[in-house]
Amino acid sequence: MQTRKELIESCTIIIWLASVFHAAVNFGQYAYGGYSPNCPTESRRFMPEKGTPEYTELANNLEKAFLKTITPQLICLQVMTVVETLSQQSSEEVYLGTREDNWTTDKEPLSYFKAFHDSLAEIEDEITSMNEDGK
Repeated sequence: MQTRKELIESCTIIIWLASVFHAAVNFGQYAYGGYSPNCPTESRRFMPEKGTPEYTELANNLEKAFLKTITPQLICLQVMTVVETLSQQSSEEVYLGTREDNWTTDKEPLSYFKAFHDSLAEIEDEITSMNEDGK
């Protein structure tokens, strides 16, 4: 980084990835990924080729063929446990822009933090308004 603009851009990317992006992809993942058929961790068989007994089984009894392919039950349970654990929010979480102001006594960074917090509140209000308007 050579300029202030590059520093700001890098910090913005880090803040985005560590907060909003992470929350969007992480906290909702159990609802989908916790159901093993949606996200099997392995496939124990290749897709069958036409004319093979496996293909005939697939054509005649899709569910049976599918169950022979997906992850075994014990591994599914282990994966579900990990996904659920990773999807939960910690009771100690501090949300972006909501930190207590006792982390410094220096008024200058506190004023920047307040401006940042106020900016986040404005963005939140805009998003809420757009969601309510159906836009």
